[in-house]
Amino acid sequence: MISRMTRYDFLVFHAEYNSFLKKLRDVGVLHVTQPNEGIQETDELLQKMQLKSAVSRTIEHAKALLSKEDSPSVRSTSVFDEGIALINDFDSKEAEINRIKTEINALCSLSAQMSVWGVFSPERLATLAENGIKVDFQSCPIARFNPEWKGVFEISNNGATTFFVKVSTPSEPAEDIEADSVQMANRDYKHIDEEIAKLKSELSSCENELKQFAIANLENFNEVLLQIDDLINFDNVLLSTAHAAENTVMLLEGYCPDECQDALKTMLETEGVYYESHQPKLTDNVPIKLKNNAFSRLFEPIMKLYSLPNYSELDPTPFIAPFFMLFFGLCLGDGGYGLIILLLCTLIKNKVSSGKRDLISLGQWLGAATLFAGLLTGSFFGVSLDSVTWPWLANIKHYFLTDANYKAQLGGYSPMMILAVVIGLVQIFFGMAVNSAKIIKQHGIKYALAPIAWITGLLGTAACYGLPALGIAIPVILNYIFYALIALSVLLIVLYNSPDSYSNPVGGFFKNIGSALWATYNMATGLLGDTLSYIRLFALGLTGSILGSVFNQLAFQFGGMVPVPGLDWLVILFILIFGHSLNFGLNMIGAFVHPLRLTFVEYYKNSGFEGGGQAYNPFHKLSAEK
Repeated sequence: MISRMTRYDFLVFHAEYNSFLKKLRDVGVLHVTQPNEGIQETDELLQKMQLKSAVSRTIEHAKALLSKEDSPSVRSTSVFDEGIALINDFDSKEAEINRIKTEINALCSLSAQMSVWGVFSPERLATLAENGIKVDFQSCPIARFNPEWKGVFEISNNGATTFFVKVSTPSEPAEDIEADSVQMANRDYKHIDEEIAKLKSELSSCENELKQFAIANLENFNEVLLQIDDLINFDNVLLSTAHAAENTVMLLEGYCPDECQDALKTMLETEGVYYESHQPKLTDNVPIKLKNNAFSRLFEPIMKLYSLPNYSELDPTPFIAPFFMLFFGLCLGDGGYGLIILLLCTLIKNKVSSGKRDLISLGQWLGAATLFAGLLTGSFFGVSLDSVTWPWLANIKHYFLTDANYKAQLGGYSPMMILAVVIGLVQIFFGMAVNSAKIIKQHGIKYALAPIAWITGLLGTAACYGLPALGIAIPVILNYIFYALIALSVLLIVLYNSPDSYSNPVGGFFKNIGSALWATYNMATGLLGDTLSYIRLFALGLTGSILGSVFNQLAFQFGGMVPVPGLDWLVILFILIFGHSLNFGLNMIGAFVHPLRLTFVEYYKNSGFEGGGQAYNPFHKLSAEK
């Protein structure tokens, strides 16, 4: 359900406004309304947002350094400036590491270039040059190199290029040849490799130091991020404030859940702030706070994948929860797969963080629903339980909802297909009832009479003509009651589907007739299409069971062809694990997607779901005391 909200309007003197906002933030229950045109960002706010981005990036880099075994130290500071200084220290250390890495990469490239020249002494080359002996380092394609060139000495080649030196003296100049001159470093590759080794040692030390720094200060970094969020939220509230009386009075609007009002009113009475409170209108953009029981709350993430409800309608979460769970079980359709989900979620539930525990609990419910659906249809890891000869199943296997047990009694139709259609009709009519309740809440009972008449008329018609077709006799008096309900429903649908139109009696009459014809067409086509959509519950479950059975047959068929004792069971086990894993993965996708489709399309359409609600986000303090 949706928590009831109360709207608050505040008038605060400008000199006291910052102090008032800080105390309002400490209470942490008011959702501040933003102006319709949005918040105009200031340079100061942009700077804080840029700082938040930089700090978030630093936190991600720090997290990347930690392994699963590393446990960050507890927060040691809540002072903003100290936290920023720690972040700057981390960034400086990281920049130094990047500088060393860049230098190592450059030296590795240089070492590769110099390794073709072997070991040489730059000092001896300088001495030779002082004595008039010129040594030029050159290269050329290997096919063009001539070892007979005067004054040329080959040093090495790489299969494509020859590297050589050309020695010239004043008395014996070297031959003038066409080759590429090579720019030499002031040291050979061995000296460069020594520098690389020193830098790598320094890099290892710096990386270890950075990791220890991250372990010691990650919680401090997170605290700084929360403090920045507090500053941004504070600025957003300031920018959401309207100004009056030549900027001497500040106007603020917000919403508070009724169950949280006591703390807010206590603060307001203590501060002596002028305010007005009243119930919001249906047209107001009221924030949504959901308040469901432990079971329904597990399905809130599924509902939020589409949209939150708006304040004027009903929370669909408790209504879709049992249907989604049943749909998932029928789509996955195998009791063995359900047992795996249930056991796996049960084993890991206490090993995950508290924030993820609700998702694991949801997995337990979905696994239990799949186990139930599998036992209902007699499918367990692809084995059709109604066809096996196991003695312990002899007295119960005729209860499984399978074609062999019930198809003949249902006129040749599959019992699971009939069940899928029945479930679909139940959800569709339930959605129509929810839509009627929503209309009553939003507009009043008279506007819901026609939708209620559709439900009554359709159910009455189904009872009047459907039950006798199934061989169920109806008492005469009850039959007349059904006829009366059908007639009354037709009158309401035809003559009272647009109550406001009767301000003009003649025009209103014809408008209601036209609307009734259009609604009848939509109901006839929509109800049929929506109902047929639920057959996917039968089709997906059947597909999964058949594929599981096929993999079972393949495993034992190929295993039986292996002549080596022991190896045959390994082949069987491999095919079973591979096949059922593939089948399980594929069916898990369908078991999640198709129930979503039935919920967000068929049910939401028939229940008149509007959505578009914004989440309740109170103005509160995120960080510790500064």
